[in-house]
Amino acid sequence: MPTLLQIDASARGSGSHTRRLSRLFIEEWTRLRPEDLIVVRDISRAPPSPVSEAWVAAAFTKPERRTEAMRAALAESDMLVAELERADLIVVGAPMYNFGVPSSLKAYIDNIVRVGRTFGFDRSREDNPYTPMLHGKRLVIVSARGDYGYGAGERFGHLNFVEPYLKTVFGFIGIADARTIEVEYDEFGDERLAASVAKAEDEVKRLVRAMTDGSAAEDARAA
Repeated sequence: MPTLLQIDASARGSGSHTRRLSRLFIEEWTRLRPEDLIVVRDISRAPPSPVSEAWVAAAFTKPERRTEAMRAALAESDMLVAELERADLIVVGAPMYNFGVPSSLKAYIDNIVRVGRTFGFDRSREDNPYTPMLHGKRLVIVSARGDYGYGAGERFGHLNFVEPYLKTVFGFIGIADARTIEVEYDEFGDERLAASVAKAEDEVKRLVRAMTDGSAAEDARAA
């Protein structure tokens, strides 16, 4: 039974486009696969703690040598990593704030990118000492921005540090199968926004159908 992890980072409530899209994705998925497990983590309402000096010291100490204080410093990170390890599909709602991701999402990423847990490091391999440790997972990023033209090669594509950043950092730990859907024109609030929302919602529904068809085929092969 697959597990879906829904992560929402928008500071907005009912007016959030990314929350609307992530919720729609989960609703469509559960309509087609009601038996699957859904885990919701709202990191805007309950943001992860920022990485501290104590966290860094603990994370880079071998597990068997950690003190009680070190284990306590890593407790939240351990929980978030374990949650991510159990997930088969991660849906991230990531609005663009000042060209990048919200601070809560950055704090989440800093907590789950862990040497020895989500990636390995071997200094003897000078060409590439890093080894991703999470495999077989899929990532869907739903984003929103106030202006338009932030796609690759578009007028503000060079200022987009949301989808490229998330695909890079999740890919670094092994989650390289990533899809993106976005809403633009939020600051304009006119028919272009309405059209962008409608297009994104249609893309979500089509993506869910495509992904659940694949899941059904995998389940049949495993039976």
